Amino acid sequence: MTSTRAPLIRWFVSSAAFGVPQAAGPIAFALVALSLTGDARGGAAMMLAMTLAQVIGAVPIVRLARKLPLATAVRLLVVIRTVALVSVALLAHHGAAFAWLVALAAIAGSVNGAAFGQLRALLTQLAPASRLPRALGIAATLNETVFVLAPVAASGLGTISPVFAVLALAAIGAAPALLVPHVASPDSDEPRPAEGSVLNRSMALWLLCAGAGGATVAAIEIGAVSLALNFGHEPALAILFTVPLCVASVAGGIWVSVRNRMASHAVVVAQLLVMTLGATLAAANIGVTATIVGTVLIGAVLAPLATHYSLALDALAPPHRRAEVFALQRTANSTGVIFASALLTAASLSTALIVVAGLMLTATAAVAIASTRRGGGSR
Repeated sequence: MTSTRAPLIRWFVSSAAFGVPQAAGPIAFALVALSLTGDARGGAAMMLAMTLAQVIGAVPIVRLARKLPLATAVRLLVVIRTVALVSVALLAHHGAAFAWLVALAAIAGSVNGAAFGQLRALLTQLAPASRLPRALGIAATLNETVFVLAPVAASGLGTISPVFAVLALAAIGAAPALLVPHVASPDSDEPRPAEGSVLNRSMALWLLCAGAGGATVAAIEIGAVSLALNFGHEPALAILFTVPLCVASVAGGIWVSVRNRMASHAVVVAQLLVMTLGATLAAANIGVTATIVGTVLIGAVLAPLATHYSLALDALAPPHRRAEVFALQRTANSTGVIFASALLTAASLSTALIVVAGLMLTATAAVAIASTRRGGGSR
């Protein structure tokens, strides 16, 4: 039993460590930018470059790495990211031009989506189908915990040295290169069908939901300071909105792990309605309490919905292209984050939240209509 669990435990640790650079990056990069240029906003430029590169590079890099075993591909891509992040730290230490740091952040980000896709595809081979929902729930819980703790750790390490903070996130993020378990690919010798777009309408529906959910969460997390100011509070009280969101997300991941089964379409529609209601409460500008309730509603269904999207895409994807499909899921989520960021930059807070709530409602309606046409089946 121990021998069968060990690879899965190594995968969980790898998955959690993989997310550290993205979770700690905003704080660590902002501190580096502040030390070099005197303006912390440069950190946002580095994160934007990282995220855009992830969106652009995800699918092409997965296709390039398809001939490699999944574990080997993950290791290679993580090493590339680690080298880029260590280079950021070294150049920052030597006072290099900030543009070089932005370029290296883009290189680090370019492999993120592909590595995520390969890592998630590996889980399908490690966990039996009956335990896959639980495994995804555990992974979601660990991921949310990382996104709560990593920024705090980056802030603490950054007080010692911003360069040290970047080196630390690079070192932790390198763990998958050492820990990710090797699993023989069951379809490695099978002939491949003709290449083409892997997407179909069912996949597109779940990718739309992933993007809408990513935009909803990002609107709260990125707009948290603006929300605090909007209600007459100090910027530091942005935690009134981010902490409940994260705590509810962790609770949602635990619930998925305990439940350990794929939700029906009716349950998924109900969960999407809950997220839409949460987004609507945040956009309504009624008051602090209503907005906090909205963030809790969003967080509570975040892990269950993400787990369902992953399971649905797993079932729909051709076995030899699962990594590509999971990379698309990561890309959809990142696109939602970029969309929310652009809205918050170009429009008022209230307008951005209203648009995001409308996007969430659109995704919910699309799933509800699809469920009705399929007669409410479980897939």
